[in-house]
Amino acid sequence: MLAGGILMNLPNKLTIFRIILIPFFILILALPIFSGSTVVAGTAVSYTRWAATIIFIVASLTDFLDGQIARRQHLVTNFGKFADPMADKMLVMTAFIFLVQLKEAPAWVIVIIVCRELAVTGLRLIVVENDGKVVAAAWPGKIKTTTQMLAIIFLLLNNIFFAAINFPFAQLMLYICLFFTIYSGIDYFVQNRDVFSDSF
Repeated sequence: MLAGGILMNLPNKLTIFRIILIPFFILILALPIFSGSTVVAGTAVSYTRWAATIIFIVASLTDFLDGQIARRQHLVTNFGKFADPMADKMLVMTAFIFLVQLKEAPAWVIVIIVCRELAVTGLRLIVVENDGKVVAAAWPGKIKTTTQMLAIIFLLLNNIFFAAINFPFAQLMLYICLFFTIYSGIDYFVQNRDVFSDSF
C-alpha cells in the first residue's frame, strides 16, 4: 500500500515498474552510454540501441501482463484504469519521438499517431465523466498496438534480419500501424458518438 491509499497489487506494481523504465529508456538514447556495435544477421546495431530495445521489450511485456493479471484475478482498480493506459502511451510516444530524432521515422507519421492518441485519450475522459462505459479495444486497435510494438523494435534495431534481404519490414509495420491508428481512432469516435449528442 502506498501513501494515499493506492492499492499496490501485482498489476499496479507492473504498471509502476513500466513507468520507472521510461526514464532509463530516455537516458540510454539521449546520452549514449554504450560504445561500439555488434553485427547480427548482417546488420550492425549499436549497443545503445540494443539496450534501449531490451528496455522497451521488457516494458511492453509488463503492459501485456498487468492487463491479463488484473482481468483474470479481478484486480482492476481506479489507479490501474488511469495509470496503465497512461504508461502505455508514455512509453510508445517516447519511443516514436526518439525514432524521429534518430531519423528512423518520418515526423509527419509520428505527428498523426500522437494526435490520434491524444484525441482518443480525451474522448475516453469525456466518456467516463458522463458515466459511460469505455469501449474495449476492437481488432483494429489490437492490430495498431501490435504493429506499433513491432515497428519500434525493428526500427531501433535497423530492420535486423530483414535488412540483409532488402525487405523493409520495419517501415512496413510503421505504415500498417499508421493505417490502423487512423482507422481505429475513427472507429472509436463512431462507437462513442452519443457522447456528443448534446452538441449539435
